[in-house]
Amino acid sequence: MKSRTEYLTFKIAGRTGFVNITPRIEEIVAHSGVKEGLVLVNAMHITASVFINDDEPGLHLDYMTWLEALAPFDPSPDRYRHNRTGEDNADAHLKRQIMGREVVVAITRGKLDFGPWEQIFYGEFDGDRPKRVLVKVIGE
Repeated sequence: MKSRTEYLTFKIAGRTGFVNITPRIEEIVAHSGVKEGLVLVNAMHITASVFINDDEPGLHLDYMTWLEALAPFDPSPDRYRHNRTGEDNADAHLKRQIMGREVVVAITRGKLDFGPWEQIFYGEFDGDRPKRVLVKVIGE
């Protein structure tokens, strides 16, 4: 069995944003030499996410609007108990929980085996600092 581990680092300007990381994941899979297997893509920070969806700007704005309605940014300790610890990012933790921590994608004949329109995204909910994403490829 082959394996390859790489770490990607992202620093999103501003508090929130989405980045299509599919091309970078495809490169890592290609360099791994794995023809049949799996790739795990995991946000290694509790205020960031990795998810699969359509690369459509309107949908991304809808996500941001929806997430902000569910867990509005509020740095004060009045809304969120977590912010009573001296933090100001409780909303980012909640948004990450909704959007997910990781994805696993099948590799078939050396390529990501996606459904129609599927792409892999890094989601940031408490930006302006470097954060890592683990990419682990395993297979034959």
